[in-house]
Amino acid sequence: MFSIPLGRDGARLCPLEPWHAEEFLAHLDRGREFIGQYIGFPDRATDVDSSRALLREYADKAASDTGRIYGIWTGDTLVGGVLFRRMDLAQGVVEVGCWLEPAGTGKGLVTRAARTIIDWAVETRGAHRVEWRVNPANVASVAVARRLGMTRDGVLRDAVAHRGKRSDLEVWSVLAPEWRAQRG
Repeated sequence: MFSIPLGRDGARLCPLEPWHAEEFLAHLDRGREFIGQYIGFPDRATDVDSSRALLREYADKAASDTGRIYGIWTGDTLVGGVLFRRMDLAQGVVEVGCWLEPAGTGKGLVTRAARTIIDWAVETRGAHRVEWRVNPANVASVAVARRLGMTRDGVLRDAVAHRGKRSDLEVWSVLAPEWRAQRG
């Protein structure tokens, strides 16, 4: 399996695959409520079988070139990840997402990991538009979108139902020429 270093602190980015189901579940268990505030992974992956099924979904997406999922490790511990929730390369549009358990926060891990996969999407796969969709209450994720040089396109009002409550969804994006210009 390949591993991409994310900086001098030893953090690394690796594909998350179905065989990581037990490790993925343990990671979610460490941060279940924290992670689950804004995303559904903790509600979907509640045991090894459902964790494996979720990771298998992304393996199938990778095989069909419609999505991918990567874990962020510090040392030997999975602390979060980034993903392409959607990839429509025929249209040149991808949607990036992220999550972290509390032990991974405040270190810039998501920003570094997202830069890595956005670079790949733009430079290797030819994506023209990279989207970041976020609950506006998730200030940490909004801050990542800003650090990535994204522009807030607008708000989809009451667009998401999560844990019995509807919430808005902000759409942020960066276009390939903007990404290249800021990356120098």
